Amino acid sequence: MELKPEIIEKVKLLEEKYASMGQDLAAYLDGLLYADYLTYWDYIHLDTLLSLQSPKTSFPDEEIFIMYHQITELYFKLCLHEYEQIAAREKLDAAFMIERIGRINRYFEALTKSFDIMVDGMDQGQFLKYRMSLLPASGFQSGQYRKIEICSTSFDKLVHKDFRDQYSENHEVSDIKEMYENIYWKQGATELATGKKTLTLVQFEQKYSKEFIELAERFHEGNLWKKYLSLSKEEQANPKLINALQWIDNNVNINWPLMHFKSAVRYLQRNPEDIKATGGTNWQKYLPPRFQKRIFFPALWTEQEKEDWGKAWVEKTIFNVEH
Repeated sequence: MELKPEIIEKVKLLEEKYASMGQDLAAYLDGLLYADYLTYWDYIHLDTLLSLQSPKTSFPDEEIFIMYHQITELYFKLCLHEYEQIAAREKLDAAFMIERIGRINRYFEALTKSFDIMVDGMDQGQFLKYRMSLLPASGFQSGQYRKIEICSTSFDKLVHKDFRDQYSENHEVSDIKEMYENIYWKQGATELATGKKTLTLVQFEQKYSKEFIELAERFHEGNLWKKYLSLSKEEQANPKLINALQWIDNNVNINWPLMHFKSAVRYLQRNPEDIKATGGTNWQKYLPPRFQKRIFFPALWTEQEKEDWGKAWVEKTIFNVEH
């Protein structure tokens, strides 16, 4: 059979490619000849993926709980993939940031819209029983979520609000270790009565503290806010870019924690007292944005918007109040 000219041209290009690396194209063609066809299930390691659910109890709904958290972590990995691309971009412009930030927002919106799987999709009685077998593990221990926060903003914005005024976004890399000691989420897993760290927090710090500090140091100039400020004034004024950044603030700091709050209210709130979250985290004070006032990009919001941070969501979603 006579080879088509386009096939011959591609073979020549391949030969040049492998020759430039000191490789023999014929050997690679032999490999291609003997290799099996790729299948969907092998490509995404489907059998392995479907084997990663290992419930600790016999309650059927525990498997839902596991799989949704695994899905969440995969979406978080997608987000971090985009943060890395923005940080590494040499000739960054508003168009590239808008596109990549748009991806991050879509990932979070997919998670938020699907969270009813956790809010309404499990039997409350089963959850309150199997959750006791998960101690001290907690969704609080999602290291990837903390990395998303670190990659989003100047590290001073993640300091607990009671200490935030001690720092500015012009802080030095050398300040990060000290600031990390006052990061906001530590108080969310501290016993109110004694002030002691829960085992959940102790485990979390042991595994991730070094990694978080190193990431914060690496993203000191590579976080979204610093990359935004590196653009020209004209590009900074791009309304699509400002809107994209505001939606990250909404998605990460309002919508996502408040969906968790809604779930906690559904499963853990009982009169006359509230049940502790798995791992002993203080969900009543830790999850609502109005207590944390965690805002990645405060310069993009009005004073009134910052004062009312998260209020509209709670009124609409929890109390059904329309504005």
